[in-house]
Amino acid sequence: MVEQYIVGVAVVIASLLGFVFLYYNSLVRFWGLSKLKRRASMEFPKENRINKNGSGEDVGTTDIIIVGAGVAGAGLAYSLGKDGRQVHVIERDLNPPDRIAGESLMPGGYLKLIELGLEDCVDEIDAQRNQGYILYKDGKNAPISYPLEKFHSHIVGKNFHNNRFVQKLRKKAASLHNVSLEQGTVTSLLEENGIIKGVHYKDKSSQMLTTYASLTVVCDGCFSNLRRSLCNPKVDVPCYFVGFILTNCKLSDQNHGAIILADPSPIVFYPISSTEIRCMVDVPSQNLPSLSNGEMSHYLKTLVAPKVFPETYDSFISAIEKKDNIKIMPNRIMADAPHRTPGALLIGDSLNMRHAITGGGMTVALSDVVLLRDLLRPLHDLSDASVVCKYLQSFYTLRKPMSSTINILASVLHKVFSSSSDPTIEDIQHACIGYLRLGGVFSSGLSAMISGLCPRPLSLAFHLFALAIYGVGRLLLPFPSPKRLWNGAKLFWVSSNIIFPILHSEGVRQMFFPLTVPAYYRTPPRNKDLKV
Repeated sequence: MVEQYIVGVAVVIASLLGFVFLYYNSLVRFWGLSKLKRRASMEFPKENRINKNGSGEDVGTTDIIIVGAGVAGAGLAYSLGKDGRQVHVIERDLNPPDRIAGESLMPGGYLKLIELGLEDCVDEIDAQRNQGYILYKDGKNAPISYPLEKFHSHIVGKNFHNNRFVQKLRKKAASLHNVSLEQGTVTSLLEENGIIKGVHYKDKSSQMLTTYASLTVVCDGCFSNLRRSLCNPKVDVPCYFVGFILTNCKLSDQNHGAIILADPSPIVFYPISSTEIRCMVDVPSQNLPSLSNGEMSHYLKTLVAPKVFPETYDSFISAIEKKDNIKIMPNRIMADAPHRTPGALLIGDSLNMRHAITGGGMTVALSDVVLLRDLLRPLHDLSDASVVCKYLQSFYTLRKPMSSTINILASVLHKVFSSSSDPTIEDIQHACIGYLRLGGVFSSGLSAMISGLCPRPLSLAFHLFALAIYGVGRLLLPFPSPKRLWNGAKLFWVSSNIIFPILHSEGVRQMFFPLTVPAYYRTPPRNKDLKV
């Protein structure tokens, strides 16, 4: 009865706002992306080629240069190549990447993969079905199950080894005759009169080369050395993920990952193959133990291991003791702040990063790829960099529904799930568990946004507001004594201090009022607008 009363109060207060939010957001999406698809064209000139002269200097010209062949770069190369563009991809290292990130593809990201014609890249890599996560805290649990009832049975999230997936994407892109995939290190962008004309790079043999293109797309990942020329990067590293692989054990539900809200660190488990489970331990930056002198192993054994599931404890200890099994990854957070630069564009982690706790990075990257492909399709000619740049400014606003929804959730959940000496954070954690346990629209609404199936910032605002009301209501009932009123006020204050700075960093105007942004949607330039 108490929970029903709280929910009733929350719904009464939030329902009108939610209706307005959802209706407005539907109008935005209808008048935005749908126009792009109606104007799509598939005919492109094919006269440009990449050529190298005898002196070793690359003086060829292509349609598009892509810097980086990760998920975003390889996916974009394939999609643009399928559209008939001449594409030159330059990747620093074409060997299988060795990393502990990029192992979870949300259902929304898998739908983008299908839209790009790349769904077979998760075949034959022992990918595991991912239908959501289960939160565990103090003996209670709450499911975050993706709402997949309206989709075919094969539409789910996918967990896998990142290197297997990336190599499949690269192979798919390189299979196109008009896509050139080359190993090399881009040292700088080639700028003339404020316009990016191409790149300087070292090839595999360390020869210095130059290649030209009408458009250069930079997607060289979280460690990008080119982004400073194209944006104002403000990178925050609040914590690290310490990752290792467990064998000879299983989770209680193999189709769901697990997140343990423990002190001192949240612990994440998810299968990445039929025999392996990835464990990720969140460690604050200021408390990161050294890996080389054994401090990290001691930290994991003494402080973290007692908090894991009994059925995974032995495998957890064995994984820690296994040589070279522990890897450390910084959780980098960076809001997109691009400069208007004719001839160049940023996408993927080069442009925007979020905490990895929700595994939404690849979903955002593939959404960027689909959007950029659709924006470029109507352009028969990319030669006038200034006109094309003005048109492509809409990319940074049109990407907001997906990117900001996943970014905000990742940052909010990380702050809420992290251990704190503040008892109010503990109250917010219990409120989050209780809210998800209500089921129905409350659980499915949040999980739809986490999974990338409902990329709507306005819907997210509705749920965050309803969750805060629910949390305050839990503290006030059954009788709002002075102490309970004080605790409720503290919860609302702490929640606001978590949410509002994150909303501000993502851009309130672009998220909630995109129609007021001049670059929200631009009509594709006509041929006579472009210099021939």
